[in-house]
Amino acid sequence: MTQTQTSLISELDIPYEGLSSTATADFNRDGFVHLAGVLSPGTIAAYEPTITSEVIRLNTQHLPLAERDTYGKAFLQVSNLWRHNEEVRRLVFSRRLARIAAELIGVHAVRLYHDQALYKEPGGGITPWHADEYYWPLSSDRCLTIWLPLQETPPEMGPLAFARGSHNFSFGRDLPISDESEARLQQALAHQEFEDVVEPFALGDASFHRGWTFHHAGANQGTQPRRVMTVIYLDADIRVAEPVNAPQVRDRQWMPGTEIGQVPDTPLNPVLYDGTAG
Repeated sequence: MTQTQTSLISELDIPYEGLSSTATADFNRDGFVHLAGVLSPGTIAAYEPTITSEVIRLNTQHLPLAERDTYGKAFLQVSNLWRHNEEVRRLVFSRRLARIAAELIGVHAVRLYHDQALYKEPGGGITPWHADEYYWPLSSDRCLTIWLPLQETPPEMGPLAFARGSHNFSFGRDLPISDESEARLQQALAHQEFEDVVEPFALGDASFHRGWTFHHAGANQGTQPRRVMTVIYLDADIRVAEPVNAPQVRDRQWMPGTEIGQVPDTPLNPVLYDGTAG
């Protein structure tokens, strides 16, 4: 392993110094945070080719864009890349990223739910308004996602955008991501005057958002894919809840063998950061 490779891996374990003294309070108020310089451009550049190669290899969506539904046009989606590639595993298991997650939701430790690469192709459509936790059979809202772009993401590429404070809004929590969720939530969120926060992402920036924060993204009007890696973190003490819809029944696959009421302490859900550990 070269000195450069060693330094990149080390960055994944070194604490991030960019959280302000009010970051946790801001996150609790807004339901999301956009952080600058979470990883260095060099680290992003080192991992992007491997992630992209794995997305191409593992992708099962082969229909032309014009023949897909709204969800299919939104992005190519590949989950748990860490199980297929050791380099991707090092990024997904980063203590630096997991520590940020733990600090933002105010818990001592977080475990992995699953990772997900989301690649919005050139000409790819919108990502409709939705909240992720609709899909998650979990006992609390102490869960969040990092959205880590693998290139600079200007507005024309469709960066992730958030309705500020919408994690406290109960309307629409029964809506899967769809044309219906786009129409109904767009109207409801505007009626309640939630600010739609759309910002470009510099290389190395990342956002974190709560499971019930409503978010969306524009179409990719650029000429290159919008390449994004995501990781979903759970409070290490969270428990599996009784599913309330069919997607939550399916999502139990990410916590194999775990019964209702149990902590998902499985080989697929390791603790990625524990602030009480030595």
